[in-house]
Amino acid sequence: MAKKAKRTTLADNAGRRDGGFPWSTTVLTAPTAGAVALFALLVRVMVSVGPYSGEGTPPKYGDYEAQRHWMEITLHTPASEWYRNTSANDLAYWGLDYPPLTAYQSLAHALLLNASLPAALALSLSRGFESPALKLLMRWTVLSSDFLVFFPAALYFVWVYCRRGVGGDKEGGSAPWLLAMILLNPCLILIDHGHFQYNCISLGLTLGAIAAVLSENELVASALFSLAINHKQMSLYFAPAFFSHLLGKCLRRQNPIFEVMKLGLVVMGTFALVWQPYLYSLEAVMEVLSRLAPFERGIYEDYVANFWCSTSIFIKWKRLFTTQSMKFLSFITTISAFLPSFIQQVKAPSDRGFLYALLNSSFSFYLFSYQVHEKSILLPLLPASLLALEEPLLFGWLMYYALLSMYPLLCRDRLILQYVSVLALFGFIFYSPDGRSGMRANSFSIRKRALMILPLLCSFILHVIYLSLRPPEKYPFLFEAMIVFLCFSQFVILTFYTNTKQLMLLDCSTWTERGKKDL
Repeated sequence: MAKKAKRTTLADNAGRRDGGFPWSTTVLTAPTAGAVALFALLVRVMVSVGPYSGEGTPPKYGDYEAQRHWMEITLHTPASEWYRNTSANDLAYWGLDYPPLTAYQSLAHALLLNASLPAALALSLSRGFESPALKLLMRWTVLSSDFLVFFPAALYFVWVYCRRGVGGDKEGGSAPWLLAMILLNPCLILIDHGHFQYNCISLGLTLGAIAAVLSENELVASALFSLAINHKQMSLYFAPAFFSHLLGKCLRRQNPIFEVMKLGLVVMGTFALVWQPYLYSLEAVMEVLSRLAPFERGIYEDYVANFWCSTSIFIKWKRLFTTQSMKFLSFITTISAFLPSFIQQVKAPSDRGFLYALLNSSFSFYLFSYQVHEKSILLPLLPASLLALEEPLLFGWLMYYALLSMYPLLCRDRLILQYVSVLALFGFIFYSPDGRSGMRANSFSIRKRALMILPLLCSFILHVIYLSLRPPEKYPFLFEAMIVFLCFSQFVILTFYTNTKQLMLLDCSTWTERGKKDL
């Protein structure tokens, strides 16, 4: 009887923990998943009530106007003219600069908006069109895209992650907490539902592809990731991780060439399907490609917490080097940064290694590639959120400084209230009882804690300074530069840490193989 009672207690503890939070259970039941998803949707709705990028600021407004304009262009002009400068499509005014799948998405939303509010999409007459009705409809397109693409992908990933015990926890850890961390990403919520973009689509397709890889549906994964690239070209940040992991798996099978060919055919078929309207001539393809790679803008535009912008305080890259030289430099440094991660996955592909490779690859592109935007930090944040159960401190640290790196942008959008509210909500859930955020807090020495507190204090001071003081006239972007440099320093530390963790997986796998041979 005593043994039976003990087994019952252990079984109960495996399925639930004491506490009033949804993640008090380790099992992701349908009601729990529904509660977390609905709460995440409600947060998005609340943020979307606020201002958006470029609201009431002519002549070019902001990203909200860019998305509206793309709907206007795709609705009223043929596909062959979407990326071409014509009398109806002035590329100098928010010309389409994302791949064809974004254009198709704009057309689908345009058909819905045109049925309700045709004046908002009138060709050449609707520039800067703003009204409460249009804002409601535009916000609804982002909410529906998020709910239909990113939410199912997040549920799929958490189910696969816990079912396969990817993080090494066979009981699944707190699966609802992991789902909450993925869905309540403050940066993604503020950029898509505050600033106004559709990153949820490309990130959702990527997340679906990651889950498909982990569940060994590699053909599906190839198709989904190809669609992600065709929605936003920045999804290429993840390409080295996908390529190296799948190549490493194929090389360990009976017919590696056949396995690689299968994946290649799926990728080419998906690209051909998406690019079909432009495959009639090389000139048409090059017109689209030239819009996707705007090298004329320089190595960076706004203040972004990557290597080129942060070091430009000391080295004037734009003055010292030509565009061609900078393209070559960024190309070499980016490859050098992700190469160790790439080699590790080719040599020893694994589920955990794949997640670290996604983070290291996207970090490499963010830190060193050409023409990076501050919003591109959303890409490293995706795999970091997937590692939240295993690396809670890494995820929380990256989330905070990623949000800080976008602080000037969100200030310009008048989203300070949303910024503070979503960050506070995230912190409340991140440090909630039965979550995983505090499981390793006691392992840090006083010295390490002091080193972590110092940049935090600097960040708090910069928050206040940016809002309350004016920079010197001689250095109008001084505060932005200080924020960028602080965030960059933290990103570099995290990059070294995650690369080291991934390379340690290679050492472990090597010793495992040696042990098997000895036996």
